[in-house]
Amino acid sequence: MRGVGIFDSGLGGLCAVRELRRLLPEEDIVYFGDVARIPYGTRSRETVCRYAAQDAAFLVSKNVDAILVACGTVSSTALEELKARLSVPVVGVVEPAAEEAVKASRNRKIGVLGTQGTIASGAYKRAITRLSPDAQVVSVACPLLVPIVENGETDGEIAHLALQNYLKAPLAAGCDTLLLGCTHYPLLKDKIASLAPGVALIDAGQAGANATARLLRENRLVYGTGKTELYTSDFSQGFSTLAQRFLQDESIQFSKEKVNAEDWK
Repeated sequence: MRGVGIFDSGLGGLCAVRELRRLLPEEDIVYFGDVARIPYGTRSRETVCRYAAQDAAFLVSKNVDAILVACGTVSSTALEELKARLSVPVVGVVEPAAEEAVKASRNRKIGVLGTQGTIASGAYKRAITRLSPDAQVVSVACPLLVPIVENGETDGEIAHLALQNYLKAPLAAGCDTLLLGCTHYPLLKDKIASLAPGVALIDAGQAGANATARLLRENRLVYGTGKTELYTSDFSQGFSTLAQRFLQDESIQFSKEKVNAEDWK
């Protein structure tokens, strides 16, 4: 197998899989979702780095040419360690998403929604202000959103109330752009749009997929049959339904083989 590897702490990175398949339908893809150890956003930096190294090692075992780190937490806390550790190109979601947010914003007021780990790292804020030093960045940790998405509660009252609370600060600051700094958040995009009308929404997973497609094209690594292999570390109740919501493609199936990421170093 040669192609691109993508990993995330759960199923959110499947949004990036979907986008990359749209951009490069002939590219082979291997995806790993570490469902058994989700969420990453509440873990220590040391733990996130260990998990990321194990996830990447599994993908490297599949002989991929490049890796997209679809996890916002890993991209913001462990990306440089992965780049130093691996011999294949590694793309994160922070820099690409920051670039798209800066391009989209008219008033240079940008809100960032992310996990606790992502927001604590300050990675998105640094990336945005590096590109636009006068930008005002309002960062909000959203610890409830990943569990809400993973449990299929995106249309419920809990999601509505959580988002109302998390959006207060960026909307009060007049942000005209919201960066969704976790790949799970696109499943909440319609609800966010209804609560923040007229605000541009930047999807970090989509931005990462765009950057990965550019890298593959520039390095002439685009080839294959369009095969997609999906692996996970666990199967929970409602797993297939949630996976298909991310993928929006019922023809793609997960491997029945559970991957124990702790086995990979």
